[in-house]
Amino acid sequence: MSRNHKECLALLEQIRWGGQPKCPYCESTNATAYKNERRYHCNECFTSYSVTVGTLFHKTHVELQKWFVAIHLVLNSPGGISVRQLAKEIGVNRNTAAYMIERIRKTTIQEQQILHKITEIDRPRNF
Repeated sequence: MSRNHKECLALLEQIRWGGQPKCPYCESTNATAYKNERRYHCNECFTSYSVTVGTLFHKTHVELQKWFVAIHLVLNSPGGISVRQLAKEIGVNRNTAAYMIERIRKTTIQEQQILHKITEIDRPRNF
């Protein structure tokens, strides 16, 4: 059984912040959580943010659980995975799959630690 969106956000928060939200804009840990959603209000610079800001997941409409499976498949498929195969595996169209592969590959340099932890913790599961 796969994780739901809230569970994926909680996992990403643990990986990125170790449980203590940190503003991506001013790096303050002085934040207030919004009720009923996993967003935070920074009490220093007064911005609103979530754990996805500044990551490959920011401003995408693809669910995090699909991203986690895609990361595992892209990084652990011997010889790589094709756009068509990734699209089929996670249930997105080919353009979205191509976009995801591109973002994952760019991120392997910039956010290698986050990707590594996701692949360690989150093994592919059925949707």
